Amino acid sequence: MADSCTLSHAATNMALPGSDGNHDDAPRANTSIDAHPTSPSSSRIWQRGLSKLNPFGKVSPSRPRSTIPRSAPTRPGSIPSEKDNGSQDWTLSRIRNGIVTFGKFIGPGFMVAVAYIDPGNYATDIAAGASYRFRLLFMILLSNLFAVFLQSLCIKLGSVTGLNLAEACRAFLPRWLNYALYAMAEVAIIATDIAEVIGTAIALNLLSNGRLPLVAGCAISILDTLIILLFYNPSGSMRGLRAFEFFVMGIVGAVVICFCVQLSLVENTSVGEVFRGYLPSSAITEQKGLYQACGILGATVMPHSLYLGSGICQSRLKEYDIKKGLLPPSRSPSSASVGSEKSVYIPSLAAIRHSLKYSIGELTVSLCTFALFINSAILIIAGASLYGNEQAQGEDIFAIHDLLAQSLGRGAGILFALALLLSGISAGIVCTITGQMVSEGALNLKMRPWLRRFMTRSISITPSIIIAGAVGRQGLDAALNASQVALSVVLPFISAPLIYFTCMGRYMNVRTGRARAVMMGEDENEGEGGPESDHVDSSRVAAGNPDSDVENVKMANSMPVVIIAVVVWLIIAAMNVANLVLLGLGRN
Repeated sequence: MADSCTLSHAATNMALPGSDGNHDDAPRANTSIDAHPTSPSSSRIWQRGLSKLNPFGKVSPSRPRSTIPRSAPTRPGSIPSEKDNGSQDWTLSRIRNGIVTFGKFIGPGFMVAVAYIDPGNYATDIAAGASYRFRLLFMILLSNLFAVFLQSLCIKLGSVTGLNLAEACRAFLPRWLNYALYAMAEVAIIATDIAEVIGTAIALNLLSNGRLPLVAGCAISILDTLIILLFYNPSGSMRGLRAFEFFVMGIVGAVVICFCVQLSLVENTSVGEVFRGYLPSSAITEQKGLYQACGILGATVMPHSLYLGSGICQSRLKEYDIKKGLLPPSRSPSSASVGSEKSVYIPSLAAIRHSLKYSIGELTVSLCTFALFINSAILIIAGASLYGNEQAQGEDIFAIHDLLAQSLGRGAGILFALALLLSGISAGIVCTITGQMVSEGALNLKMRPWLRRFMTRSISITPSIIIAGAVGRQGLDAALNASQVALSVVLPFISAPLIYFTCMGRYMNVRTGRARAVMMGEDENEGEGGPESDHVDSSRVAAGNPDSDVENVKMANSMPVVIIAVVVWLIIAAMNVANLVLLGLGRN
């Protein structure tokens, strides 16, 4: 009888979870801090399997029901919370940390967005609104989606390879092709800067009520070189770079405020009519509508912005590697000959995985809010003010300013001119940064930013002053639209290598481990170029070295992304061909 009781008691203890006789192979919810699986690999498998059952990553395995009360399950390795809302606090903490981390990435997307709100956009949006009211808002939305997609590829290229688009062309393409793309990029930058000069001159003329001549306004526009000289230092500290980014963000914010006030003054326009404009319209199939749609596309998806987007994302990656101790010590200056080689920072895989999603998210928010809003606002104001209005004296920037000042008061005209001035200044600053990236990346030509700005602006001012002095207002408006046509022609050629690089695994190949700093020589593409060049062998070691035992991760575009990229490129190319055909036929 005693033996029977003893066996019964032992069986009871073995059946009770948490008793001395519990099974070692059954995981428990109330795991102690010191309790771990037997090995690191089994620990990962254990936690991964349990996390699939619980979206919050807490340990909650199934086990036999028991009448003994239990505390709430917690995450492995953490102290159980006594409060019922412990899981909610943990979720809120994750959300808060995500927002704080995202905030650290704010800045580059706004600098890219500046390229989409330059004076060239004013000209194309005003012409579209005056001709078709709100029906071409769909083209603004479509162009903005194209811009987000291509800029996301730019961020991916810059993050994975550590190179901007110009450097990638120099490293991976034959020399002749690199030089051809460089020439097209410089044409795009000069055409963009001509639009900034004209826009600034027109804005100064409008703000002075015509007292400042257009020729003088073109000459004064070179003074923004001082802003570059005083504030922008790409090799400076992260704090200084963020201060410059916030300066540009302040200008963009001021432009947004101006257009918010402008939209509040618009009358006789329903919200439903505006939103219907974002739906596809038959206006794009008309000759004039197609021409203006091509102009919107060229003014929105600007070629020089692709270089910019691929070159300003590395600062956050480098900051992450420095904080995590993944950045190798910099090489001694004596290890490379001065002026012939450049040290290229190649991010670590951990930095890429951490930063890529935040960088693309910040870019998407910037373009889908500020850039889309400002371009839509310009077209909406033009459509509400100029469409079907017999009092309008034309379909250009001067006409909409005069009409706003007459119908809504001088304050409305001043706000419009001020927004145009700020757009011209900010876009000019960004254009300078892009020009420096292109010349240094494609040719290894080192130049101070203010000197680069002075040279580019001097080239842009010359034709602008000649046009302003010879034909005045009508000539400047025609030159403004012609500059956007030039951008449309260049865009397919600049976007093609971007899509090619991001779709090829030989370039989008990341080595695990620490970040690296490799030397990019001036003569690395003496031969055929491409993946066999010296730079590629040094920066993407395992991709071309079968004897390497270093693990690699391929981050090339997936097949759906490849298909989307090809379709986007074909649409851009087809619309630009149509643009040139219509231009050759003299239809506008």
